Formats: sequence, structure tokens, C-alpha cells
Amino acid sequence: MTRTFGTLREAKAEYASIVHRRYEAARAPLSQITVDEWLDQWLSMKAEDLEESTAYSYTMTLARVRGRLGHIRLQDLTEDHVDAWMRWALQEGRGRGGRPGTGLGATSVQMSLARLKEALDRAVTQGLLQVNVAREVTVPRRARKAERRAREAVPPWSVAEVRAFVRAIAGDRLQAPFLLALMGLRPAEICGMRWTDIDLDEATVSITNTRTVMGNDIVVEKTTKSPAGERQLPLPAPVVAALTEFRAAQAAEKTAAGQVYEDSGYVLVDARGRALNGRQLRERAYKVMDRSGLRRVRLYDARASCLTYLANHEVPDHLLARWAGHADVRTTKRWYVKPDVEDLRPTADTWGGLASGSAPVHEENVRCGSVNG
Repeated sequence: MTRTFGTLREAKAEYASIVHRRYEAARAPLSQITVDEWLDQWLSMKAEDLEESTAYSYTMTLARVRGRLGHIRLQDLTEDHVDAWMRWALQEGRGRGGRPGTGLGATSVQMSLARLKEALDRAVTQGLLQVNVAREVTVPRRARKAERRAREAVPPWSVAEVRAFVRAIAGDRLQAPFLLALMGLRPAEICGMRWTDIDLDEATVSITNTRTVMGNDIVVEKTTKSPAGERQLPLPAPVVAALTEFRAAQAAEKTAAGQVYEDSGYVLVDARGRALNGRQLRERAYKVMDRSGLRRVRLYDARASCLTYLANHEVPDHLLARWAGHADVRTTKRWYVKPDVEDLRPTADTWGGLASGSAPVHEENVRCGSVNG
């Protein structure tokens, strides 16, 4: 059938209308899908580009959203729905990892919101939505600040506390892995380390592998977090000594256990050779802390204690980043260098020279204005 139009504008308008009707007809079956169904599709698409542990994290993060938004038809989802979920999650959204019915942390809610926004962005690209209704929903600044204050209330160990822990682990079966943690290695790097990665004669360790547990029972072994994470570090003499003793102890345990011993090759194993995970390492560390009267901190925070100490002792930036396994020292300094009041005392002494007039003569020529700010 041929139609004739009076003007080019009318013809173009009709053509656009036909294209739109065809588009609507093609997407009609999809228009009935729910948020739950779309999240399943989106996760399936993303899984091809994500590491297994990251895909698991996405799944668990979005599980917080599904309970209250999953049943809603995708095209019926509104900004009000998302905003209401966000506020509910902050007030009473916890279902696990604490007392049910209490609020989730701002970071947890932010992570779920970020994944939801990403999934809805893809729905817009696919033509299932005209706009991303979650785009302008944000976690209130007050909630973010409250969480930051709570986190700052548990600082990493001071130098004195680290030294107390070193004394407490003397003679402990896991002394060597604990010392590796105090060197700033990530728990996952310690769990993934094999004896073949360690050269006791040359006093070096090669960090190439990580081992984590998803949920309670799924073990994920993979390469380091980033290319920069793959590195070789020199081992301090006390760590070499502890590793030498640990290897000898494992050889004796293997002989005693006989055929039931699992010769996995990992450094961090129990008395029967079975690989230990990060949670088990953390629990063993907590027992030592409790027994010695030390403040409980995450073993991961030993990274901050280590890197702060190295930075305070003028380790050059490029070496500090390399030790930490970071491509950019700004990451190291932003997240892991956390000087405490004792670290700042030399700065106070330096300022004292300005106030007392005891500064070297050449410093008196420096304009006082440089102190401001």
C-alpha cells in the first residue's frame, strides 16, 4: 500500500511512527519482566567478564535489593521505589552478618545501589527502560559520615601494639604466617602462598596467587588482585627464621600423620596439611590477641600498621607502592598510611623550634607564611 503526504515533514512523522510501533511490538514480551528477572539476565551477561569472586559479590550485593524490589515489573519501577528501599536498608535491612532487622552500613547500601544502577543502565541501553530511575538516588551524606566516624573508632595497631603481638606469637605454630601479615601481605596472598614461592636461601617471597572463600565453602584461587600485586619481596631475617622453623615443623607433622597427610604445598596449612583459609587465620589471630590482652583488629589492618611505619621511616614512594602491591602510591597513602598521635610527635618537636627560636639559623629566613595552612 502506498500513501501520499502533503509535506516531507508529514512523511517523516509517519515513518517515525511506524518504526516506533514495530519497536514496541518487538519488545512487548520483554516489557512484562520483573526487576528480579532482569537482574538474573544482567548477572548472566556480566558473568562472562567478571572473575568468579566478583560475580559472587555482585550476586550477594543485589540479593539485598531483590526482597523488596524484585517482584515489581521493571517498567513500573520508580525512583520512589528505589529511594524507599535505600532508606529501609539503612534502618532495618540487615538479614545476616549481625542482628537481623538492624540497619545495613552506608557502604553496603551504596554498593547495592551502584550495582542496581549499573543493571538499570543496561536496561536503558537494551530499550527496556527510557530512563534509569535509580540514577539520582544516593545514600544520605549523614549516613556516610556516621559510618566513617564508626570506622575511625578502630584504628590499626600502633608500633607498640605490633611489637606486643610479635612477642605474643613467639613459639606459636602460625608465627610465620602472622609475621607475613605484619609485613603487609594481604590475608588472601598468605592463604594462596606455596612453599615453591619462597626461597629461604635468597630470603625472598614471590606473591603470585590468592586464595579466598566465598560464602562458607566455595574456595576461589586466582592470580593477584592486580598486575601490580604480583611482586617479589625480600624477607626480613626474623621472617626467614620463622618460615624455616615452620617448614621443619610441617615435615615432622607429615611424618607423624602418615598417609592421611594432604601434601598440598601451601604454606598455611593445619597439622594434617589441609589448607587454611582467611577466616581461620583471622580466628587464630583473634585468639592470640585475646590471650595477650591486645586490642582486636582485623588481620588485614596489619597492612596499614606496616605501611604507615615504612612511610614514617622515609621509604621512597615508589618502593612503598611496590611493597604494598599497588600501581600508584596514592592508593597506598590514601587507604593504608594512617599516622597516629605518636607518629606526629616529631612534627610537634619541629614546630617547637619555630616557637622557641631554636631553629637553625638558615631556617629563620624561611617566611612564617609558609607555616599557614
